[in-house]
Amino acid sequence: MPTTSWNRHHVLSLADFTPDEYNIVLQTAASFREVLSRRTKKVPALQGQVIANLFFEPSTRTRSSFELAAKRLSADTLNFASSTSSMTKGETILDTAKTYLAMGTDIMVIRHKDAGVPQAIAQEMDRLDVRVSVLNAGDGQHEHPSQGLLDLFTITTLLNPENPRLELLAGKKVAIVGDILHSRVARSNIWSITASGAELHLAAPPTLLPQLFADFGKNRPGKLFLHWELDAALADADFVMTLRLQKERMTANLLPSLREYHHRFGINRERLAQCKPHVKVLHPGPVNRGVEISSDLMDDPEFSLIQTQVTSGVAVRMALLYLIGSSKVA
Repeated sequence: MPTTSWNRHHVLSLADFTPDEYNIVLQTAASFREVLSRRTKKVPALQGQVIANLFFEPSTRTRSSFELAAKRLSADTLNFASSTSSMTKGETILDTAKTYLAMGTDIMVIRHKDAGVPQAIAQEMDRLDVRVSVLNAGDGQHEHPSQGLLDLFTITTLLNPENPRLELLAGKKVAIVGDILHSRVARSNIWSITASGAELHLAAPPTLLPQLFADFGKNRPGKLFLHWELDAALADADFVMTLRLQKERMTANLLPSLREYHHRFGINRERLAQCKPHVKVLHPGPVNRGVEISSDLMDDPEFSLIQTQVTSGVAVRMALLYLIGSSKVA
């Protein structure tokens, strides 16, 4: 495990992560990746601690990944689903959180459709002066820190399996293509990739990539570029991340049709010919096959890192839970 100290009580955003913090997470995740390759995949690092997964919106990958990560660390887990909770009877989100606090919860992993809910719960825990940490598992159109970190881990372990670190991305070109407007994943990845010194190119129709995203690149080590056509974003790219069209969040007619979107921005083999010869493709999932990415490309291990991202998620979330949880031991 890294010897550098970890002082972060909550993980709510990557906007203020330092290079040291990125590297602590990456190196800790690398240690847990080794643990997960063993026959016995469990360690007693958080034995006796209680981790509550409070998911106020549907999730497959993130929820299952956090639950498995907690169990691999020997923690006790509590799983919340809003559809079967007292919230259907009028209980507030903060009262729900306080109920789990009263059960002895040490870490709350929170996902919500509205931005700011994890921050509000973290502030309430701090106001109550209890040693409960909050980890943002995705909130509205704000951020998804653990996804940004697992994407970073996936890329940096490809570049150096034994010593993944932020600076490996310096000078690389990364393209993010798709529904950037509604994507909390994109926002977290913007912070992490621009922190590395890489070139980050965002590409989408103008309705899904407003000019305001240029502000994300100000005063960062890396450079940020916006494109409303795909070719310039893909030219000589080392990595391409494509994002799901979040139709459930679209309240206006932002696209002519899915067919037109795929024609202009869908990622396929022909388009990848513009990238570096060894380009790799990522997608945080779930995937609309044949819309954001061609089905054959998604399943091709020569190019696709999509399943690797899922595997990386367990190691990275173990790292986050471990770093937050072990800091409570005093």
